[in-house]
Amino acid sequence: MMTTVEEKQELVELLRERIDAAGGISFAEFMQQCLYHPDYGYYTTPRTRIGKEGDFFTSSSVHSLFGRLISRQLEQMWQLLGEGEFTIAEQGAGEGHLCLDILDALAEEAPEFYQQLSYRIVEISPDHQRGQAVNLQRHIDAGRIDWCTLSDLQGMQGCYLSNELVDAFPVHLVDKDDDELKEIFVINSEKGFIEEVRPLNNPAINDYFRLVGHELLEGNRGEVNLQALDWMQGVGKVLGRGFVLTIDYGYPAEELFAPFRRNGTLLCYHKHQTNENPFQRLGCQDITAHIDFTALQKVGEQQGLTPLYFDQQYRFLLGLGFLESLIELQMRETDPQRAQALRMTLKNLVMPDGMGDSFKVLVQGKGVGTPELLCARRIQDISLPPGTF
Repeated sequence: MMTTVEEKQELVELLRERIDAAGGISFAEFMQQCLYHPDYGYYTTPRTRIGKEGDFFTSSSVHSLFGRLISRQLEQMWQLLGEGEFTIAEQGAGEGHLCLDILDALAEEAPEFYQQLSYRIVEISPDHQRGQAVNLQRHIDAGRIDWCTLSDLQGMQGCYLSNELVDAFPVHLVDKDDDELKEIFVINSEKGFIEEVRPLNNPAINDYFRLVGHELLEGNRGEVNLQALDWMQGVGKVLGRGFVLTIDYGYPAEELFAPFRRNGTLLCYHKHQTNENPFQRLGCQDITAHIDFTALQKVGEQQGLTPLYFDQQYRFLLGLGFLESLIELQMRETDPQRAQALRMTLKNLVMPDGMGDSFKVLVQGKGVGTPELLCARRIQDISLPPGTF
């Protein structure tokens, strides 16, 4: 019996027509349509994307402790800005789990801050907006949440937050061949969509490599996320004073374009399985690539954003009290099996073979000087009760 592969046929037909009309489209345009087409895109139409029944996990879907720890860093940022009105702007908030965990924690642990803050969600997906409105109802009723566009935030004071946002921006695929950069286009064939390598005709891609100070090596493939540059520029422009907190998987440019990374980082996710074929399951699988943190820092500096912190997620969470919180949660749990399950769940946030190492955290500041952030606490400065482990 033949298995039918999940796919949005309307999107397939639309792309075929677009490719025929243009004689081929860049991979970036193809990825844009697969993820964000208003009627058929992966992120814009109803679907369970996150969690056990979805296609992938995020740190905020693992446990509420992730958001609770971030809330502590946000509280310090509020204190650094003088403890007045403070905006937390989150873009790409998914179902609203991170927002919920942050606001729940602040309402409980920092009520004065909670009363001063406005949590504004920048969200393009109607499906996600509906889910957020349901999950966040009590904080909406408390007057803490509303939705907006990036331009609505002009002059904001506070923190612009994103968790696994930039990796979902469309990327240009480029190869280095005979010492020349070539770009990957998508064309039609009897077998479906296939790649076609073309001479580079986009000067912005050359500008990108000059910006980050690293080149693609001969015979290698890489991704160029031009939309990430525009996004960082836009965030830097609207931020009047405060911080930008970016959590995502990626590397500095020297690691992202390292010689051993011959095929780039592009991956697709479907029901917790990965594959490297973006030409299947159109509109029904996630397509993603690791981000270039060097590019974000360089563009940020052009907009007056100073890099204040950059490290792996596990160090970020340890600095904010992950171990102390884990001990406290375990002490509350009287059932040994549930305590072990809790420990195993939370390990996903910090273990090197999980989210702890592959995810990085970048904090940039504007008009705040160079404060010592709470997340920068050194591991050797963490004191635990004797016999804890």
